[in-house]
Amino acid sequence: MNKQSDISLATLHAPTRHDSGPKHVTGTAEYIDDMIEPVGTMHAYLGLSTKPHAEILGMNLDAVRSAPGVIGVLTAEDIPGENDVSPSHKHDEPIFAVGEVQFWGQPVFAVIAETREAARRAAQLAKIDYRDRPWIADVRAGQAAGGKLVTEPLKLERGEVDAALTSAPRRARGAVTIGGQDHFYLEGQIAFAVPGEDEDVTIHSSTQHPSEVQLMVAQVLGIRHNAVTVNVRRMGGGFGGKETQGNLFAAVAALAAKKWNRACKIRPDRDDDMQATGKRHDFVVDYDVGYDESGRILAVDAVYGARGGFSSDLTGPVTDRALFHADNAYWYPAVRVRSEPLYTNTVSNTAFRGFGGPQGMVACERWIEDIAYALGKDTLDIRKANFYGTDTDNVTPYHQVVEDNIVHRVVDELEASSDYQARRRAIIDFNKTSTVLKKGIALTPVKFGISFTATWYNQAGALVHVYKDGSIHLSHGGTEMGQGLYIKVAQVVADAFGVNLDTVKIMATSTGKVPNTSATAASSGSDLNGMAAWDACEQIKSRMLAHAAKLHDADEADCHWVTGGLNVGRKHIPFAELAASAYLNRVQLSAAGFYKTPKIHWDRATGRGHPFYYFAYGASVSEVTIDTLTGEYTVDRVDILHDVGKSLNPAVDMGQIEGGFIQGMGWLTTEELVWDDKGQLRTHAPSTYKIPLASDVPPIFNVRIAEWSVNREPTIGRSKAVGEPPFMLAISVVEALGMAVASMADYKKAPQLDTPVTPERVLMGVERMKTARGA
Repeated sequence: MNKQSDISLATLHAPTRHDSGPKHVTGTAEYIDDMIEPVGTMHAYLGLSTKPHAEILGMNLDAVRSAPGVIGVLTAEDIPGENDVSPSHKHDEPIFAVGEVQFWGQPVFAVIAETREAARRAAQLAKIDYRDRPWIADVRAGQAAGGKLVTEPLKLERGEVDAALTSAPRRARGAVTIGGQDHFYLEGQIAFAVPGEDEDVTIHSSTQHPSEVQLMVAQVLGIRHNAVTVNVRRMGGGFGGKETQGNLFAAVAALAAKKWNRACKIRPDRDDDMQATGKRHDFVVDYDVGYDESGRILAVDAVYGARGGFSSDLTGPVTDRALFHADNAYWYPAVRVRSEPLYTNTVSNTAFRGFGGPQGMVACERWIEDIAYALGKDTLDIRKANFYGTDTDNVTPYHQVVEDNIVHRVVDELEASSDYQARRRAIIDFNKTSTVLKKGIALTPVKFGISFTATWYNQAGALVHVYKDGSIHLSHGGTEMGQGLYIKVAQVVADAFGVNLDTVKIMATSTGKVPNTSATAASSGSDLNGMAAWDACEQIKSRMLAHAAKLHDADEADCHWVTGGLNVGRKHIPFAELAASAYLNRVQLSAAGFYKTPKIHWDRATGRGHPFYYFAYGASVSEVTIDTLTGEYTVDRVDILHDVGKSLNPAVDMGQIEGGFIQGMGWLTTEELVWDDKGQLRTHAPSTYKIPLASDVPPIFNVRIAEWSVNREPTIGRSKAVGEPPFMLAISVVEALGMAVASMADYKKAPQLDTPVTPERVLMGVERMKTARGA
């Protein structure tokens, strides 16, 4: 079982539709809110704080309890176990606030009622007396207040940074502000708890991390993990927002279900969901970069300040990964980067597609841009001059050697296929004569590390049953949030047994079938669960093959798996026939598979290791047009070449590349989070928070997979992860907008646009350029 079976790979690498695709478009896909509710199902709703930081002097919930339809109220006093749902070891995220509130929208209590509407209305009737305390709004305010941290910072260092900076012929110093982002999943947070006998409770949760929900519910109820079963059939989007944020809702539903011995569902409105749940971390990065006259970087010293929020959540690993991607695809001879995960009186920020990597990359592209404009060169020339090498100049700031570097080929191919150079010349000519409209173009690369940096998460389990009619039942620890994980793993199983895809029944993820699962995150879902499922299949196949050889008095070496079944010498045994025969002869047709990622290790204390199994690469070219009178702009054309290794499912992977780019473009251009001077998030609904629309998709959108790429590591099917890396391709939009703005000063001053690059920021950038030109 050291190598994958030599059978037809048509099933595995074929463009295959999403298993739930027809259900999605016909409205028959069942989500938690579609499930039939048992008679007597209760509904919960959260009562949220209306202060960003305050002492709770008193809380009168009499009107809440006496409201029509109310069954009861839950507060911290009703929790039999621990009042905490923090994913970190700090245990600093209470379900219900006690003594003080630390952000506007923090849960203080929960109403349990006969209907959701009754619970929702009753939650507004609480009377809470507060005494205001000083509050910290953002990164700069946190730094000014002394820099209180929510978790331990990290430093990565290699080389003699201070000496290299001092001796550098040129310096680029500055700061870049990088905005946050709301997940805006189509299906909001939701949980449905059904009590069982004794301590048992079953939770249907919209979560990317069923085992963590299991742990949290057990911790809150004061029971053991084996009494809690968490089921996840599908989510209507996650993007990291359901890695830890579902813990709260599952715990509240379970508390109510066990207290009143009735099923309980909780689903907040979008407004409350957005105010009470964490988001992508916004950063302010201060940098000092030394470089030479050719644009080669000699040294980097940068501090990555992040708005952590009121508790640790995943801020530590998110800010760590920002540092891991402070290099993007570039070699730094000397480097020192430090994280500053700051406490603020805002909701605790959390995982989001890319997990800090996008913020790290935006910052390093800023100083690439600064260098290019200072030297009067194309930003692409500076990027190329600083790419990692393949034999030397290939050690990262965390001391991992880049062994699979294909960024040169990816960028060169895209530069040629997109006709980048001719288009750039045409844009410069256009800008010389156009007085109102200005254009810009940029090509940016992506190098993204794949694996959980928390090494223990790089494991997965799967359970495969073959029934005596030849049908197959597949369970694994990965969760489906629309990204196509289920269909990919089903393809792996169908391919392993050489059967049609419709032979494989995809089952809901359940902690009762596969224990101790890792979150479906870090782009590792297919890598981990695909290999675990393949391992289970190989165990069953070895038993079936041995049985067939014995039954037909053949040597096992003369037995070969082929499409449709097993060849024993010259005799072909169809798979279903073989399964029936194995059953009659008492051959075990079930197996639990397991996989752990090899080669990876990480020592956080020293900032050294090999945290990533491999890297995924990509590049994008974006062309834009801005209106210098209003700041409005259009993204006119995008060309992408992306590396997914040998694609498991090109149709699904193309969707991930396209969707990742558009979501990244939204983060960098339109999705702006705004808190008012009272500490309340004001962009908490579709009316005030603008995600990309269909009309925002570039009219020319050329996306290609690098079909020549094959993962050098023995991943499942030699594929590469595709969930997160395409997100960062959208940085090319920011860089193109920067070029258009810089044209107002004849490209002699770096545009230095903070994100999101809204029309307002474009207009302010234009005015800065006019001032610089006049000076």
